[in-house]
Amino acid sequence: MNRSHRPPTGRAPTFLAIYLNDHLAGANGGVELLRRAAAAQRGGTLGTSLESLADQVAADRESLRTLMGDLDVPVMRARAALGRLAEKVGRLKLNGRVLSRSPLSDVLELEAMRIGVEGKAACWRSLRSLARTDPRIDTALIEELLRRAEQQIRTLEALRSACASQLFAQEGRGRAATPHAADAVRRRGLHGLPRLHGPSGA
Repeated sequence: MNRSHRPPTGRAPTFLAIYLNDHLAGANGGVELLRRAAAAQRGGTLGTSLESLADQVAADRESLRTLMGDLDVPVMRARAALGRLAEKVGRLKLNGRVLSRSPLSDVLELEAMRIGVEGKAACWRSLRSLARTDPRIDTALIEELLRRAEQQIRTLEALRSACASQLFAQEGRGRAATPHAADAVRRRGLHGLPRLHGPSGA
């Protein structure tokens, strides 16, 4: 299969090229967010889970690049960089603290991660539909990527729920919330994410 990322001379990007490059930009931002969140929780159960998830999302990003190459879709470097820029700008949002990291950051970041993975799953479903008429798409790879995305969504929701429950319950009892929510994750019995497997591993 042709995996060249050189744009066809004199041709404007197709809707498919724009769509896939937008998802590549989102993947870039998602990997950066996960790495940063994992670093903030290093040494705890939540940090271990986020590191595993970051590895999976990075592998999924490479699978997207492979699928783009198979479809002769060029990588638009400037557009792909937007995801990293958006992640950095997202750090400036209010979280109840001015200079230090807030416990609310855990909840907000996990919600953003889940939204990102929901979008990724939608991309895989779009490519699965396209595969009915385009034999260049590896349907087995798409099915594996979709299964992984659905598992990632379930895991992120469990992590988000545990963090939110601990934070808001403590606040309601008039107690100071802890900077990290790893203890709540541990109590809920979340011991990391599924191992990487299948053709999408990097």
